[in-house]
Amino acid sequence: MMPPTRRTWARRGHTPVVRVRGRSHRRFSIAALACYKHGERSRLIFRPKRHERPKGAGRRSLTWSDYRDLLIPAHQQLGGPIVLVWDNLNVHKDARLRAFIGRRDWITCYYLPPYAPDLNLVEGIWSLLRRSCQANTAFADPDHLLGTLRRGLGQLQYRSDLIDSCLAATGLERTTTHRQGQ
Repeated sequence: MMPPTRRTWARRGHTPVVRVRGRSHRRFSIAALACYKHGERSRLIFRPKRHERPKGAGRRSLTWSDYRDLLIPAHQQLGGPIVLVWDNLNVHKDARLRAFIGRRDWITCYYLPPYAPDLNLVEGIWSLLRRSCQANTAFADPDHLLGTLRRGLGQLQYRSDLIDSCLAATGLERTTTHRQGQ
């Protein structure tokens, strides 16, 4: 729960020190989809997950089933096909998730080139989140952090101009011409 520090101050000649409580073995993961549909405002669909296991006791990240469980309601909410543009995270390339996507004609999946975070528009969302609700905040407990993240992402959901700017920063376009194989 180390806060991202944007600004701090100290008297001249003294090194600034930001004190926070001890490290926690708890971890949070967030999956997010930036959604674009012709003629409608951009949307952000997200799902946070809290990992309660102690350090070294199993997986502390999102699984393929977590992504599956995000895609199904996203399809229902959006009411149309989904074109995924994913980075090369190992879970995104999991055989079970690829099989799930392959069985659905409403999902088309594209993978970004390796080591190309500048093309991943969700990285822009994380940057906005770090610079807004997380900046200069020492979280009192995990619930405070999770509440702040939910609130920050909830505010971004209603700022389609910011979501559009994240897409514009990548240089990618909103159109697709053909289905690409997995």
